[in-house]
Amino acid sequence: MDAQSQVLERLRSAFQSGVTIPEQFRQTQLNSLVSMIKDNEEQIVNALHKDLAKPKFEAILSEVDIVMNELHYALNNLTSWMQPEYVSKNLATKLDNCFVRREPFGVVLIIGPWNYPMQLLILPMIGAIAAGNCVVIKPSEVSAATDSLIAELIPKYLSKDCYAVVRGGAEETKALLKNRFDHIFYTGSQAVARIILQAAAIHLTPVTLELGGKCPCLIYGRVNATAAAHRLVWAKFFNAGQSCVAPDYVLCSAATRDALLPALRQVLEDFYGKEIQKCPDMSRIVSPRHWTRVMGLLGRTKGKVVVGGEHDQEDRYIAPTVVVDVAEDDALMTEEIFGPILPILTIESLEESINFINRQEKPLALYVFSDESSVVKKVLENSRSGGFCSNDAIVHMALPGLPFGGVGNSGFGHYHGRWGFEAFSHQRAVMLRGWALEKLNALRYPPYSESKLGWLRWTTSSKSSCSLIYATNFA
Repeated sequence: MDAQSQVLERLRSAFQSGVTIPEQFRQTQLNSLVSMIKDNEEQIVNALHKDLAKPKFEAILSEVDIVMNELHYALNNLTSWMQPEYVSKNLATKLDNCFVRREPFGVVLIIGPWNYPMQLLILPMIGAIAAGNCVVIKPSEVSAATDSLIAELIPKYLSKDCYAVVRGGAEETKALLKNRFDHIFYTGSQAVARIILQAAAIHLTPVTLELGGKCPCLIYGRVNATAAAHRLVWAKFFNAGQSCVAPDYVLCSAATRDALLPALRQVLEDFYGKEIQKCPDMSRIVSPRHWTRVMGLLGRTKGKVVVGGEHDQEDRYIAPTVVVDVAEDDALMTEEIFGPILPILTIESLEESINFINRQEKPLALYVFSDESSVVKKVLENSRSGGFCSNDAIVHMALPGLPFGGVGNSGFGHYHGRWGFEAFSHQRAVMLRGWALEKLNALRYPPYSESKLGWLRWTTSSKSSCSLIYATNFA
């Protein structure tokens, strides 16, 4: 028996024993994750710096605190999440106990990406643990330092019988996917998602896919160019643009573009100084291969570089770059950039901008910058995206009360907060019946008659407001 099969056999045996079901066990494991993050914050920050040159500020904000907030949110709400959800009844079921019971799937697989290698692996794991599952996590081998740290820490803090880390590259992941899981949660690219769906189809395994996409930022109407530049620069160049919810391109009028460009230049200097490569607050591209891909997109663009463009292959550095005069079919518009390059496309009317967005695949997030509430409302009501935020970007994903997930090409399924608990739970319909009202139940037994059918349709109607007093006439 190979190592992967042994791991899965151990976890499945543990799940079947029922050890993960009690609330106390789930609380204990979630508290252990809290301890893991607290005890090893410095190691986590150092690993993220090795992998992506992430500044401490960004690492704490996006990889440590967001996980801690999610953990505390789950711990504070787990009791209520686990309660049965009682449903409305009709006359025929008045004496029955009818509710929805949340139950764990079993042994679930979580495959994480490299861009936020701690957050995007542990956040779904929180939902899976809260729901009572056993969990296999597969960190990305691309973010090698964080991969190694996670593999070291998880067995130290969590139950070895219920949670496991499997490491390796593409071949190991393919081998892992040959096993039967009760749910698969994947964050990453559309190309790999298709492979995962094919593997899941063999066992009819349910899947949650958190994918990327080209997230638009529409700037229209009255807007404070300086404030917009601050929020746009921060969101776009956070983690060197390697964020699935980063604004991928800007749509605006020529006049707005001309007002925005000086503000962008000034904000970049205010944020990172005149020599950005020397600034400790700018991350690096994760690997030489990814650097080459991003630079390839920049090299093929027919647009004009008006800000940035500097690069250093050995340092895996690409300067924050703004490109104008970009067409819809430009190289920068063919795929998610996932790097510090911001194309600006000029479109004069709001209707044309909305039509442009709707011609593309549905994005993971859509951003609108405008002082005019009518503009925001019109875009919201006439577009489709995984998430939506006005006058800011990426911050919506930090609120546990909001579901996070894509639609169409940007994925399906949601998590964060209760949504993560639900993602890893089976909503089991339960009806507990006794032997009362047998004369009422007899309406459904043969021999059939028009009279019986009429009474039965009335007693099972959701519109029926009859009382139990009347129902006792059938008893």
